[in-house]
Amino acid sequence: MDLTSYRELWKTRGVVALLASALVARLPVLATMVPLSFLAKDAAGNFGWAGVVAGGYSIGTAVASVVWSRMADRRGARNVVIGTGMAWGLCMAITALLPNSWFRVLPLAAALTGMFVAPVTQALRANWPRVVQGRQLRAVYSLDATAQELLFLVGPLAGALMVSFASPRIGLLACAVAAAASVWWFGVNQQPPVPHNEASGPRPTAKQLLLHRHRTAMLIAWACLVMGFASLSLGMVAVADEHGNRLIAGVLETVAAVGSVTGGIVGGALPGRRTSAVWRRMLVFTVLVAVCIFVTGSVVALAVAMFAAGCLIAPTVAALYERVGALTPTSVHAEIFGWMQSGGMVGSAVGAAVAGALVEAFGVRYAWVLTTALAALATVFLLRVPPHRPVEISAVEEVAA
Repeated sequence: MDLTSYRELWKTRGVVALLASALVARLPVLATMVPLSFLAKDAAGNFGWAGVVAGGYSIGTAVASVVWSRMADRRGARNVVIGTGMAWGLCMAITALLPNSWFRVLPLAAALTGMFVAPVTQALRANWPRVVQGRQLRAVYSLDATAQELLFLVGPLAGALMVSFASPRIGLLACAVAAAASVWWFGVNQQPPVPHNEASGPRPTAKQLLLHRHRTAMLIAWACLVMGFASLSLGMVAVADEHGNRLIAGVLETVAAVGSVTGGIVGGALPGRRTSAVWRRMLVFTVLVAVCIFVTGSVVALAVAMFAAGCLIAPTVAALYERVGALTPTSVHAEIFGWMQSGGMVGSAVGAAVAGALVEAFGVRYAWVLTTALAALATVFLLRVPPHRPVEISAVEEVAA
């Protein structure tokens, strides 16, 4: 392990402010999923409807994500991020205050709220090439993915605590208020947009951006992976409900996140002297998730298995981020990460709905069966994506590859 890259990033101006504000801005969004699921389940009486509501939220995010990302690329992220963050807080507060008898309206309210998710993730990753260069860029993507896992450590646990000691409604209202302040902080830390280099040709159209032999495969793989994450989250909520203790959902999410943080820190500190193929990381993750299928009856055994699987989450996600960034022109980074977000949200919508139906029909272990199958499919799509090499070819050659 070599911590030099982390020390260099710490000293680089703008890195700490961007990362810290992004973490705080994304926290309320991730904390909402546990109370939102329980709000829907309590109102309708079944987890199938919780999956539908979560799916509606994801669809709303997917529909608007690319619009906000494209706008951030062209006009600057500051106003886009702040405006959408304020709107998200308002919509989430309204959703939280809907009476239980209006449970049929929850999918629509969740979808509307999802449409105003601020493009924090896309804006952050578009900022990295403007702040750091060279080998630091690979390290910062790893740090970004690892730091994001801290949100999966704190966010779901905070949501579960609010549900356990207050109520789903209180939890959602708290998230709405927190989002208004935290997104504003991230917004004021934005870097100016990168103008498109007209000498290299016109700005890529959406079709040109998406229909690329490597980017298309990575977007599909990402959608499969996030679909699997949605299935895991619903499965952990179902395990908690089956054992009669809702706090278990947050504990299991936290254990998986601790594993991911551990794997991310170790992965980011490796010297990186060897060629690294993202499909290999995805394959190991697939095998470790498959182990969970056989231990869902025991919370302790499931927690151990989820920790092991979690150790591959951040390294795999970081590798995907790095490959997408390396194979995309800098002037459209926010847009491609917006498409990545949309693909993931579509996958999350389908994954939540399918997992909810599978859990209701066959039992909680089938949430992990679904995730295993999806991770295996993602591995297949990633087989032909060029690996990261210690000494990368030029940016022009990389994008054209």
